Amino acid sequence: MPKTLPAPNPAVPDTPAADAPLESGWRKPRTAPSLREVYASIKVPGQDASFWRKLMAFWGPGLMVAVGYMDPGNWATDIAGGSRFGYTLLSVILISNLFAMLLQHLAAKLGIVTGRDLAQACRDHFSKPVAMVLWLFCEIAIAACDLAEVIGSAIALNLLFGLPLPWGVVLTILDVLAVLYFQNKGFRVIESIVAGLIVLIFGCFVYEILVSNPDYLGIAKGLVPQKEVVTNPGMLYIAIGILGATVMPHNLYLHSSIVQTRQIEQTESGRRMAIKFATIDSTVALFLAFFVNAAILITAAATFHKNGLFDVADINDAHKLLAPVLGAGAAGAVFAIALLASGQNSTLTGTLAGQIVMEGFLNLKLKPWLRRLITRGIAVVPALIVTIIYGEKGTADLLVLSQVILSFQLSFAVVPLVLFTGSKAKMGVFVNRPWVQWLAWLVSGIIIVLNLYLLYETFLG
Repeated sequence: MPKTLPAPNPAVPDTPAADAPLESGWRKPRTAPSLREVYASIKVPGQDASFWRKLMAFWGPGLMVAVGYMDPGNWATDIAGGSRFGYTLLSVILISNLFAMLLQHLAAKLGIVTGRDLAQACRDHFSKPVAMVLWLFCEIAIAACDLAEVIGSAIALNLLFGLPLPWGVVLTILDVLAVLYFQNKGFRVIESIVAGLIVLIFGCFVYEILVSNPDYLGIAKGLVPQKEVVTNPGMLYIAIGILGATVMPHNLYLHSSIVQTRQIEQTESGRRMAIKFATIDSTVALFLAFFVNAAILITAAATFHKNGLFDVADINDAHKLLAPVLGAGAAGAVFAIALLASGQNSTLTGTLAGQIVMEGFLNLKLKPWLRRLITRGIAVVPALIVTIIYGEKGTADLLVLSQVILSFQLSFAVVPLVLFTGSKAKMGVFVNRPWVQWLAWLVSGIIIVLNLYLLYETFLG
């Protein structure tokens, strides 16, 4: 069994520095930093360093967050939207990413200013029963996300090597060993691996767009919101599915923690610099995620919708039809490679998110291999049963269900985040400006209403 994470940095105290802000806004002092083994492990240059030196020092957490916005769970909704409605729902992907940029900015700010991740903040602020409910919902969301990664990776292995789906599901258990190995090498190594896989996914979809020869004027029109997105029930349903699959709840917990891996000055100016560059990092990374999601929809629109194939709604169908329709032999293989890279990338970040949530809500520390096995086991068992009994059709339905579960959990992460970052007692001079707070509550309200509608349509509609 691989060894555990590196020993904690002895220079990192169990409690925050004396000038750590606003302990008066919390019920209890912070007892330990988030992800103690990598907390403040990456040095950053001083205030007088150049813009690019500072940016490169802070570059990384945003890419790890962006992974959640391009995981296999997004693919089915993007494919369905493109094949059925062409480029029209591109505006929904754009709006979803703008929502995500705002929420990830708030998550980064919470972690940098308070020295707490979102899970630790919830445990301090809410009563124990409420915190336990929030923890349970978050664990379910992480399991649902892991389920999407398992299914996506199994489908990719099936498409590339003909490996039966049940064997592909079992093989994903080996992710545990891979993740633990890379965690031992340091946080910068994990960030570099994630960046490399994102570049691979990006390159695959640049190729897909080029060979599919889309209507670029249609793409430009699709980026402008159309009223039929709301008035057409079928379009609205897929639009909400895209929103639910894009904004990931566990990413808010993840981001509020991993921004604390930077060794910043514990002063107001030091925190302002950290917030500035963490926001640039996540915003640029989420633009890459927007490109990937948009590229999936554009490829589906140019390949399927243009040729009258309006009912392509799952990954397997898309792969089977890509090569015959495009006449490009590599198109299907490139599609599957991107899918496999997406699943593996999400595995890395999902592992960290699970650790952050369990330690933050319960103050319970498990060995990394045990934590990972529990999370992956929860995902593998239902995926294995469904693939054996129902095959491809079952895995497609299970993938959709995982996104519905994520949609349900999203509100329970967004509302506390907006509440905390809008609190003067908790954030001091870094509290959200009035217009930011109003915008954050507006985004939260839209997410809550649309996700309630999605749940109603899924189970009762």
